[in-house]
Formats: sequence, structure tokens, C-alpha cells
Amino acid sequence: MYLGDPFDAESNPQGILNFGTSENKLCFDLIQERLSKPDMNYLDPRLLQYLDTQGLKSFREEISKFLTEYAKASTAVDPEHIIVMNGCCSVFATLSTVLCDPGDGYLIPAPYYGGINSKTWMYGEMQPVHVPLFSEVMDEESQPFQLTIEKLEAAYQRAKEEGIRVRTLILINPHNPLGDIYPAQLLKECLEFAHRYKLHVIMDEIYMLSVYDDTTFTSILSLESLPDPDRTHFMWGFSKDFGMCGIRVGILYTRNRAVREAVNQLAVFHGCPGPVQYILKQFLSDREWLDNVFLPINRRRLKEAQHILVDGLAEIGIPVLKSSGGLYVWADFRKFLKSQTFEAEMDLWWKILDRKLLISPGKAFCCYEPGWFRLVFSDSVDKIYLCIQRLQQMLHEEMNEPIPSSLSPEEECPVLDDGISANCTSTSVDDVSDGYSHLKKIAVF
Repeated sequence: MYLGDPFDAESNPQGILNFGTSENKLCFDLIQERLSKPDMNYLDPRLLQYLDTQGLKSFREEISKFLTEYAKASTAVDPEHIIVMNGCCSVFATLSTVLCDPGDGYLIPAPYYGGINSKTWMYGEMQPVHVPLFSEVMDEESQPFQLTIEKLEAAYQRAKEEGIRVRTLILINPHNPLGDIYPAQLLKECLEFAHRYKLHVIMDEIYMLSVYDDTTFTSILSLESLPDPDRTHFMWGFSKDFGMCGIRVGILYTRNRAVREAVNQLAVFHGCPGPVQYILKQFLSDREWLDNVFLPINRRRLKEAQHILVDGLAEIGIPVLKSSGGLYVWADFRKFLKSQTFEAEMDLWWKILDRKLLISPGKAFCCYEPGWFRLVFSDSVDKIYLCIQRLQQMLHEEMNEPIPSSLSPEEECPVLDDGISANCTSTSVDDVSDGYSHLKKIAVF
């Protein structure tokens, strides 16, 4: 529906606003200017020939320097441990078949980016084993949707009882869709847990540099003395941090030689064009521009846009989960549901879409509580204000009742088993649909 009726301020002002696709549209002006520099206008004949399926050596060397510096790696990242592919979806797909046999499971805290389901099923026929997280706060030290080792342990043991062999733990940091950042201690505990059960760990850090507050981000590359380095695999890409979803470049970093050799057998189907690799090598090598222009401006624009959306949602009675990274907020629409069911959530989602606003329902992220939605904020201020306006009109007119105030403690919804600057200029539309792929194959605990 969105592709057939996209919003355009001039040619289609009544079209659908896309606040469901996680794209950073805030810094196109900076990227366009940098990519137009003379050093980008170069074409060596070798770039048009068959390349090493692992990726252009000079590009991998630049990536290794970049990750060593910006991920604060405890030891220098070895370029020979890097594989370049056409997006992180390809990394998920290839790792799923290399690390696991069909029918094996992977532990993953839910909610999570639902697109992982189809990517890990396509080649490897892996099934997700959910670690359900809930908004309920149990004590003063806990937080909504908080991951703990106890929750990982419970999900692992129940999967074992069901006869599911769990082979992998997948973590997303900064998290999608929650927007929070895993503390260093929790990361270490997760790695120790995985080591105890000889699980591989796939660490998705695609939002590594999209942190807009003072929360300290800890990359898994920065941790010293990993408990199981041969079973720890890191992925990152250019889609989110650099607003280049259309470039389609993601990387896998793993010290495991056997894994690299196996992935390389599939990488031939997921390679990146030589000229693209050259341009991105030039892009990463310009540290002065990254440090003094792009990264600080991008961070400021993200922070400003996030505040505008959060404040606007608050004015119409929609609270959001506190977030520190990513391009989105996790918003609580539970009070607007006709009933606390996923059928009611989808009914609300369709009503919002009827008002020409596309956001992502919690069900698409395998959330266990109906009524949560993800909204992307990395777009122009004008569009953010229009998003708030359309939401407000829908909630007033479609719900046919005044906007209620924030939930008081006695009004909080129960946890059920039924199981979205003044100069700021949305994961693919598949975010909405991919979460529903292969639902019958999901092991739910």
C-alpha cells in the first residue's frame, strides 16, 4: 500500500507517511556532498573484474582500522577475519546454514527485529526460541523489557525439554525495536552463558554509532578475553549508521577459520560490486570528516528528532520506552486497544494505516504484549509533526473518545499469555510483514 501511495509534500501530500522503515534520512545532505568529492570519482579496471568473494582487500583493511577505532576493539581487528557481503540479511542467512542444521534453534530475546525469522529460515531452516521480555517492572532495580541470564536459562531449558537443539544466541545491540543498550556486565554474562552450553553468539551491532544520549555503548569487540572467541561472530553494516540502506553492504567479523571458509562458499551469491567497495573505502578513510562533520551532526540530529517525536507522542497520551540508540522509539498504545489482544492491535494498526500513516505493530517484532508499536523518528521535522497530527486525529475521531492521560498504576494492562532539530531532514517495509513469516515454526516459551 505504501509503495503505491507514498507521501510527497508537493506531488502527493495525502499519501502514506512511512514511519515504519528504519532508514536514517537526516544526513543525506552530508553524504551527498562527501560522495561528490573528486576522490570518489575513480574507476580502476580491476574493480570491474571478479573480486575475492571475501571482499576487496583494501576495503577490508579499511574496515578493520575503522572497527578497531570506533568499536574500541581490545585488539586490532584482523582484515583477514572480515567477509564483505551485500547487507546484514545475507550475513544472517549464510551463518544460519553454516552454524546449524535444519530444525536447530536460536535463542533470541523477544521483541526483536522480525526480519531475522525469514533470513535464518531461508537457508538454514532454523527456528527461533524466544526469550520473552515484558514491560512489567518487578522491583526498583529492574527495567521494562529487561533481559536477564535467568530468562535465557529458562528458555534454553524449556527448548531442551521440547527436543529442540539450541545452537546459537542472537543479540542486537543497540536493540531493535527497544532502542536500549546492553550494559557491559550483561554482555559478559551472556557470553559466559553461551560458553557454558557451547552456543555460538551472533552479535548484531548495526546501530553501533547511532547512539544519541550519554549512555555508554560497549561493542563486543571491545571486551577482553572473550570466553569463546571461536564461537563469537560480529556483524555491522552501512545501512543505519551511515544512512546507506540502498548501498547494501554488511560485514561479518569472525576469528573462526572454518566458519569463514564455509561462509565464503555462499558469499559468491552475496557479493558487493567493486566500485561500491572502493567508494566506501574512501568514505571510511576520511577520519577528519567523520569525526568533525558527519558523526557529531548525525548524533545531534538524531537526538533532536527523537525528542520531537517523543514530546509529540506524550502530548497525545502515548508514552515511550526510554531509549538511547537506534532510529526509533517503542511506544505504548495499549490504552487505545479495544481489548488487550493482538487482534485488537492489528485492528488499531489498520486504522492508523487508513489515516495514511505506516508504523510497525509489536506483533511484527514477536512482542508478547499487544499494544506496543515501533515508530521511526529519523526523518524531517515536518513529517514528524504531520505524523503526530494524523495520529491525534485518528485517536480522537476513530476511537470516538477523548485522548486519555497516561496509564496510572491501577490502569496498567495485565501481562497476557496470548502468544513505532529544526533542520532535520523508515528496516524495510518488510519490518511489518517479515515478523509473520513462519510463525508456526516459532518455539514459544
